[in-house]
Amino acid sequence: MRQFSTPTVREGVEVPLNRSIANAKKPFHIHTFTAILCAAVVALFLTAQPSVRSQSGQPDYRNPRLSVERRVADLLSRMTIEEKIAQTLSLWGRKPQQKPGGPSFADRGDFSVEAARVELKHGIGHIARQRERKGPREGAIFANAVQKFLVENTRLGIPAIFHDEILHGHMAQGSTHFPQPIALAASWDTQLIGRVFTAAALETRARGSHQVLGPNLDVGRDPRWGRTEETYGEDPYLVSRMAVACIKAIQGEGPSVDDHHVIATTKHYAAHGQPEGGTNIAPANYSERILREVFFPPFEAAVKEAGVMSVMASYNEIDGIPSHANHWLLDKVLRQEWGFKGFVVADYYAIPQMQTLHKVATDKAEAARLALEAGVDIELPDPDCYPSLAQLIAEGKVSEATLDRAVARILRAKFLLGLFENPYVDPDRAAQVTNSQAHRELASTAARRSIVLLKNEGGLLPLDRSKIKSIAVIGPNAARAHLGGYSDDPGRTVSILQGIRDKVGTGIKVNYAEGCKITKEGGDWWADTSHLNDPAEDEKLIAEAVQVAGASDVAVLVVGGNEDTNKEGWADNHLGDRDSLDLVGRQNDLVRAVMGTGKPVIVFLINSGPLSINYIAENVPAILEGFYLGQETGTACADVLFGDYNPGGKLPISFPRSVGQLPIYYNHKPTARRGYLFTSKEPLFPFGYGLSYTTFEYSNLKVTPERIGTAGRATGIPAFVSVTVTNTGHVAGDEGVQLYIRDEVSSVTRPVKELKGFERINLAPGQSKTVSFEITHALLSFYDLNMKRVVEPGTFSIMVGTSSVKHTNAKLEVTAR
Repeated sequence: MRQFSTPTVREGVEVPLNRSIANAKKPFHIHTFTAILCAAVVALFLTAQPSVRSQSGQPDYRNPRLSVERRVADLLSRMTIEEKIAQTLSLWGRKPQQKPGGPSFADRGDFSVEAARVELKHGIGHIARQRERKGPREGAIFANAVQKFLVENTRLGIPAIFHDEILHGHMAQGSTHFPQPIALAASWDTQLIGRVFTAAALETRARGSHQVLGPNLDVGRDPRWGRTEETYGEDPYLVSRMAVACIKAIQGEGPSVDDHHVIATTKHYAAHGQPEGGTNIAPANYSERILREVFFPPFEAAVKEAGVMSVMASYNEIDGIPSHANHWLLDKVLRQEWGFKGFVVADYYAIPQMQTLHKVATDKAEAARLALEAGVDIELPDPDCYPSLAQLIAEGKVSEATLDRAVARILRAKFLLGLFENPYVDPDRAAQVTNSQAHRELASTAARRSIVLLKNEGGLLPLDRSKIKSIAVIGPNAARAHLGGYSDDPGRTVSILQGIRDKVGTGIKVNYAEGCKITKEGGDWWADTSHLNDPAEDEKLIAEAVQVAGASDVAVLVVGGNEDTNKEGWADNHLGDRDSLDLVGRQNDLVRAVMGTGKPVIVFLINSGPLSINYIAENVPAILEGFYLGQETGTACADVLFGDYNPGGKLPISFPRSVGQLPIYYNHKPTARRGYLFTSKEPLFPFGYGLSYTTFEYSNLKVTPERIGTAGRATGIPAFVSVTVTNTGHVAGDEGVQLYIRDEVSSVTRPVKELKGFERINLAPGQSKTVSFEITHALLSFYDLNMKRVVEPGTFSIMVGTSSVKHTNAKLEVTAR
């Protein structure tokens, strides 16, 4: 490993690390544990006595040749109550208590030894989001300084876990910003998800962080909710597949985590994606059946298939119990049923909210007791409630064994991360890998594969450069690449306007007009307020846009939303949810005015989630949906507009005609869509929908065998469904082949159809490919009257096609054997 420099504990001085640190070993890898050993871990943690020193003279917890369990037990046995509690705490921006107004410890400045001596005297479990306002090199140096202090200036020398956000890339200054999850989900491409989060994990670890608060596995079923952009859509199967791909990319092969990867944290557990009224943190009033069939599957897959190492409890309540105090949720289901072995973190400030919002605790001490006993191991982001654990234990209100259980889980993660062998990172490496050329190219690829073609009347797209002399680029989202929430400054963004200019060069004249504003702020996710623009100013901007469109051969209108119109509403004074999904401001007036010029018009939507674009859908000949496409937005959009890339994205969420249709998710129960007076009951654009510059034909749908037993097999042969897909157009293109299943008659009502498989394929003109899916017991099962997972005999409809509403059908018979 290259030697590098980091600050010593003397502020303002930078000296080389000693050779033993610079040449520290890479994280130690251990073999997979047996089920019996895993079951015995907690007992071992709680009963172990201080061990003798090994032959080398070092304590067992310092010996990388020993098992993680033995090292944890040894270290835990040596810790005081204060040191244990410190491991359940995190630091972000708190100032030292002994000097009010003194220097902030965390990341809003350089490392402060004065603050560290106060805040870190007993060690610390986590450091929160150290990346703020720091470039990659500076972030790495800061992380090294903190770790050096902990290793050399605390009694046991326990390093900290640094955690960060990774919603669509490392949320840090200079890091690569990929498309938002709702856009990535539109790719229907798990391999792409893996590549994106492999890059994001590397950038995160290189800077000195070890855990990320993601992926977001909420099933987004109410687009009024401002956090819909953070989800992978409305379908639990699609979210589950994206989750497994994402977590494996973030954490690596496991069970240890090497220096290219970090710990993933699934959030928000659970039922956070369809809040009452569509407002953030509102109650989740759902039965156990709905929880298990809709909201739990992504988290269950994360635990059982991907081996996720951390879970974040959700802000909301379920059946009157806040998730941070829910024993059934955090212990019975997560740990006992699914076998989760990692640690649970609190969402930011959620533990004190049990007193201030939920009103289930009389004070912070009671909130701490409720959370710890339910299974929340770490309080984030700053010490608030958990410092009271010392008094609670002294009074006998909380057992030390309960604290030990949480601390053991935290220490286990630190050993698996290899922090005791090498807590430091190389600042040069951080600078080299962050937003590298390879990662920028991947961001462009991800953006291209995420774009959805919603309409292309008359074959207006792709644009023919040989037939265009001038193009109007108009709209409030044309001159800026909107990144959405949980973003920083990547140091590079490409707007659609810039992407088009780069694409056409001097061969085509590009005319620009803003057209109108969505909000005065223009899109500020951090801002507490949002304001509509002045009508008179918008009228003037619309008039300018009409002139620009009239002087051009074709107009590209870039409209939608921005970071002011949908975002995380994290406080009463920081709202982010909507009671309407119509275009904000005078964007519809702008579209009507430009359409009035008679010029060909293309609408490119840049937004956080589904919008009720009824006028646009009916009148504009060509429509593209991008959601938020990341830092390379303009490059990808120009490639699609001019046919250098054929869009193949599919909607991961249904588009309603109005909020009155909500909920509008496709996998509804049979009685849920009787309809409304004076309007259609169908969505404006359905789940799974997306066009191409070519056409595809489905044929030869077969189910083999046509009859199987309830165990999923007959005569020893698995059931398969296959279909032939042919590119019947004149250009190569991608098609997202989708498998849906419907249990025709069942003891409990079932959805009209459920996604159970998908594959994105590329076909040349005239090329055919047979796509196959295996129909397993799990795909046919559901929770029966007794809440047991079963497969019932009967007829199943097998549907394969291009969307949730366009498919070919076959039947599968399941017999009682």
